[in-house]
Amino acid sequence: MVRKPVTLITGASGEVGFGLIERFAERGDSDIVALDLNELPDEHRAMCAGAITGDILDQNLLERLISEYEIHAIYHLAALLSTRSEFTPDTAHRVNVEGTLNLIRLAHEQARWHGNPVRFLFPSSIAVYGLPDLATKRRAGRIRESEWNLPTTMYGCNKCYCEQLGRYYSEHFRQLSAEATSSGVDFRSVRFPGLISAVTIPSGGTSDYAAEMIHAAARGEAYECFVGEEARIPFMVMPDGIKALLQLAEAPVECLSQRVYNVTSFSLSAGELREYVRKAFPNAEICFKPDGKRAAIIDTWPADVDDTLATRDWEWRPDFDVKRAFDEYLVPTISRQYQV
Repeated sequence: MVRKPVTLITGASGEVGFGLIERFAERGDSDIVALDLNELPDEHRAMCAGAITGDILDQNLLERLISEYEIHAIYHLAALLSTRSEFTPDTAHRVNVEGTLNLIRLAHEQARWHGNPVRFLFPSSIAVYGLPDLATKRRAGRIRESEWNLPTTMYGCNKCYCEQLGRYYSEHFRQLSAEATSSGVDFRSVRFPGLISAVTIPSGGTSDYAAEMIHAAARGEAYECFVGEEARIPFMVMPDGIKALLQLAEAPVECLSQRVYNVTSFSLSAGELREYVRKAFPNAEICFKPDGKRAAIIDTWPADVDDTLATRDWEWRPDFDVKRAFDEYLVPTISRQYQV
């Protein structure tokens, strides 16, 4: 049997997965195998060479992938998100760490089979950071990749460790072997800020108050924000998130000075976010009723991140600043979604 050269996308039924599938289909330059716990909609299934419903912890499924496909790139999006991970930390570790290690091993095996490096794209998060208090957060300003890697959540711990796993497989694999050997894994990671989608309301993410606020206003529903007005983190809209993953994937390896990169677009307090929402939806009813525990997690995340290295190494630039994000993407797209 001839194995088909493909790109594997795990967690493919999420919006990032849909965006990647659509972008690859537009370009017509790669066959996609989509993997998710949930079945893909027919329109996205039609854009893929294969669509598999299954679990990244299922070894039989992974062996099937190895036997049927020649995988040259993996976009590993499958994860248990931050809020849910706090309620089920053991499950989060299995999915987020053991699942990622399974996929890295698969990349290693595939590289051995076909003799070419396998690019492994891993979306990480500002949850890897952990600032001890608001005074430190204010003083810290824009945080670099190497600073304050002291996560306070299980999700952040999972992401931080998986970044290191990827770095190990890419740069230090079996370093005590008699002969130097490459794993064949070309691991690359983007640390995303809060991602805001105009199409879906995410569930399970601690930064989801931004998307929830906008969607509630568009539906004409009152919204109680679970963080205080002063809570501030960096954000990015979904099209820029997809762009960042693809741009890092395409960067020549010799241009990369590290394996993990910050990216960002704009930083907003929750109060500033409310003002932008009210400009678009003047009748929006938005109040702040902080949930002490969830709000405390947001306070450990940086107010902004420094993405200088991504700009320098692979010419990262977001397409959307805050004004364009609201005027050209969020407001028109969300408004159309709720028109009766």
